[in-house]
Amino acid sequence: MKLIVAVTAASGALYARLLLERLIACPEVERIALVRSRHASGVADHEGVSLPCDPRIEAYDNDDLFAPAASGSARYEAMVVIPCSVGTVGRIASGVSRTLIERAADVMLKERRRLVLVVRETPLSLVHLRNMAFLAECGAVILPACPAFYANPATVEALCTSVVDRVLAQLGIAAGGFEWGKNEA
Repeated sequence: MKLIVAVTAASGALYARLLLERLIACPEVERIALVRSRHASGVADHEGVSLPCDPRIEAYDNDDLFAPAASGSARYEAMVVIPCSVGTVGRIASGVSRTLIERAADVMLKERRRLVLVVRETPLSLVHLRNMAFLAECGAVILPACPAFYANPATVEALCTSVVDRVLAQLGIAAGGFEWGKNEA
């Protein structure tokens, strides 16, 4: 499985770290194209989060529109934007492709491949909601970073893992974790 993971400057870099760690642990994941927005690293540094390194992770500059992820012929199977700013949502919804993140998302939509947007913003304005509704109509999965409390998580990391489990499920990857009706006391 070839995937694109994009990280924007929305708060919540921990989600990206947890997702990458879980993807690295999956034998079916062959390659991950990692793209960060201009300010994503600054936000991650501020939040004290470092993204993992692995030979399967290939980092690309967000200005590199010649990167493989910019073309449908590269045949990435899915893309996750995690965390996804509402500014990124708006640019994707409008079809603007000035950066690699925006172009790769556009490619996912036009090729009818899985695009998962882990939106990390609150409250949401009507503009944000309409952009997300439009993208859902176009085939994107809008997966707000809304952690679940069912499993009584003891740490922030465990809480955030519930969102990452949902992302993995959208990619068709067995996530394990909490399952209603199975994990109850």
